[in-house]
Amino acid sequence: MNFYLSSFRLGGKAADLQDLASGRKLGLIPNAVDCVEPEARERINAVSLAEVSDLGIDVEFLDLKMYLGAKDDLRAKLADLGGVWVRGGNTFVLRQAMALCGFDEALIEVADDDFLYGGYSAGVCVLAPSLDGLQHVDEPILGPYPKAALIWEGLGILDYLILPHYKSDHPESADVDREVEYCTENGIPFKTLRDCVFRAIGPTDSEGRGPPVPGEVAQRFQGKWPTYSEG
Repeated sequence: MNFYLSSFRLGGKAADLQDLASGRKLGLIPNAVDCVEPEARERINAVSLAEVSDLGIDVEFLDLKMYLGAKDDLRAKLADLGGVWVRGGNTFVLRQAMALCGFDEALIEVADDDFLYGGYSAGVCVLAPSLDGLQHVDEPILGPYPKAALIWEGLGILDYLILPHYKSDHPESADVDREVEYCTENGIPFKTLRDCVFRAIGPTDSEGRGPPVPGEVAQRFQGKWPTYSEG
């Protein structure tokens, strides 16, 4: 699996995203803003789609609400895509949508494939083992889904929590300082990302090395992890 992980929107290395997405069709996952009022949600999701499309990337919406209780249909859809772009919003709402449709399980199944996981803010935070710490920025609320339940367990694809918008010109930056303090005091491994300054881009270094994670996920990913560089 390949990664392009940004703090805010496309980040400072959009050309790298273009390269990684070349020849692929991406599904844009908009569900982190399912808690937003419908008219505003439609407007901001249209902006997100246009940002990716304007790079010349073939992209369509992949609304996880359409796959609630239809895990096999989602697996088939992902098999037709070359990757996903997961927009920001509320990480807790996004995680609920991923669980209810089986996206979390399906993503592990394509881990060994040449699949692109790209995203920003909540779309990056959700990769952690746990969402503990994010409550200082994202309100732990229920999404507008049947049988929704608050989930604190992340996808576990990374073995640390990424904290976006750190020391950035972003309205949440002050609260991110509280996240950093909380994670430090509670021994939660984390990395910070600055808007348009720091980016994560995959898949691996030249020898295929990357940060390990425990258990089944680590075995399936076979060491293919994002590398980091100043951008």
